Amino acid sequence: MDFISGEIIGIDKPLGWTSFDAVNRLRGALKRRLGVKKIKVGHAGTLDPLATGVLIICTGRATRRIDLLQQGRKEYVATMRLGATTPSFDLEKEIDATYPYEHVTREMILATLPQFTGKIMQVPPVFSAVKIDGKRAYLHARKGNDVELAAKPLEIDEFELLDFDGRDMTLRIVCSKGTYIRALARDLGQALDSGAHLIALRRTAVGPIREQQCLSIDEALREIAECELTGESAPSSAAADSLTSNSKP
Repeated sequence: MDFISGEIIGIDKPLGWTSFDAVNRLRGALKRRLGVKKIKVGHAGTLDPLATGVLIICTGRATRRIDLLQQGRKEYVATMRLGATTPSFDLEKEIDATYPYEHVTREMILATLPQFTGKIMQVPPVFSAVKIDGKRAYLHARKGNDVELAAKPLEIDEFELLDFDGRDMTLRIVCSKGTYIRALARDLGQALDSGAHLIALRRTAVGPIREQQCLSIDEALREIAECELTGESAPSSAAADSLTSNSKP
């Protein structure tokens, strides 16, 4: 593999890790393997710490393709819980209000989903990285400041109900860049005359890269440590000679 010319690696991001945690872990492994102090490593689309799944990581000159990769459609499987809301629309914050949910049926959900399919406008969560006056919205929100965010256009290609147990809805969503699934939980809960928040989220695809093609963090680290280095990442002949001579008895 040629990590300097650039590689694109699909990672299955673990629960509780930030996207930067994954990038930082792989960057450290690459620096050690290549014997360099710096190497460009970046990701194509942030995943929240409470989400798992496909995180595309680019190395070297492949980081130039990040903007293009981010344009790819994303697929998610999300579980949303009716009857309660949180300020962050997910489990990051404690429940701030409760609502009746017993009236919601599978048929109601199926009848409501078309409202959120196609081109829609979505107000991002206040606990998000959207910038207000040059600062991230979540920084304002954490200080208790009033935050007003403008609705943004996006596209939901597919919004499919996979399961419903009377309170928790599991849905499959195919959407454009910039979609906040936890904001969909907020909006869907309101449309069902209840409240809702996200309790589980997994990204199953980014563009053509699906979860089945992704490596765990440990598998990626092992691949970096054991793969054959080619091109610009391969040791120079002088370095190879040095390694050979040092290995002789």
